[in-house]
Amino acid sequence: MNHPSSLAGSTCLVLGARGFIGSHLTDALLAAGARVRAFDRPGIQAVKGVPEDKRPGLTNLEGDLVSTKDIDAALEGVDVCYHLVSTTLPKTSNLDPAYDIETNLLGTLRLLDAAVRHKVQRMVFTSSGGTVYGNPRHTPIAENHPTEPTCSYGIMKLAIEKYLALYQQLHGLQHTVLRLANPYGERQRIEASQGAIAVFLGRALRSESIEIWGDGSVVRDYLHISDVVHALIAAATTDASHTIFNIGSGMGSSLNTLLSTIREVTGKDLNVAYQPGRGFDVPVNVLDVTRAAQQLGWAPQTNLHTGIAQTWQWIQQEYGHRA
Repeated sequence: MNHPSSLAGSTCLVLGARGFIGSHLTDALLAAGARVRAFDRPGIQAVKGVPEDKRPGLTNLEGDLVSTKDIDAALEGVDVCYHLVSTTLPKTSNLDPAYDIETNLLGTLRLLDAAVRHKVQRMVFTSSGGTVYGNPRHTPIAENHPTEPTCSYGIMKLAIEKYLALYQQLHGLQHTVLRLANPYGERQRIEASQGAIAVFLGRALRSESIEIWGDGSVVRDYLHISDVVHALIAAATTDASHTIFNIGSGMGSSLNTLLSTIREVTGKDLNVAYQPGRGFDVPVNVLDVTRAAQQLGWAPQTNLHTGIAQTWQWIQQEYGHRA
């Protein structure tokens, strides 16, 4: 695996640094000896558990992705730019595709233009392994599987992937795309509308009912945040021939498996309410991570039980007094 020390002394811009993934990545980059510019929109609250923001090597910036002035200021002298932000969610993105285009696609194109101007060495983009492929023809899903997204969120992620390839061809802007499975772990918001593991654990903590759409047989690929961060670090320093990598656990888990594991970890009797299934839910989504293993030297290290146990421990520490 590419060793994180290869980023020592470099300057990395993290777009979305106050979020779940961005905050963990910021920690890892600082630990690797990189200088980090943490960029977020004004008023964005950091997720719970983020360390004090006056750490050596860390500069906090506020601005808007669609503002050329803000992006120019953020990119000055940057070696690696991590693009982790999205203004939409998969399940609601179809309600306003024009907003998705204006805020995500156009904002990213301005970002890429600025990256070329400032001679950024590499862009690392978090795409969506759960949405860019659409309804899988087979599993596990490899990177060469047809991409037929069924939501605007997936279409925008795929469009950004294509523009990254175009800018590499036209301007030599190197890039790496990570098509992430379903990340979970410490600092994920338990009150959010996405992130099944964090939401379920939050409801378990509060002894609230857990709502399941369908019979619980829907299978997804859940990846602990520590494995996501290792992939993001490797992506910044790779000299691999490919630019697109699936990043997942390598195995699928049904919602019922999640519930069983949560019962085991928490020792709680869960109140589960099964609702009619939703037509847009793909029955199975599991990513083939062979390419990442071969070319990034990356492989998932944290199994589902261990990851859920670590997440539960953190949730109890941060939220236990409210239960």
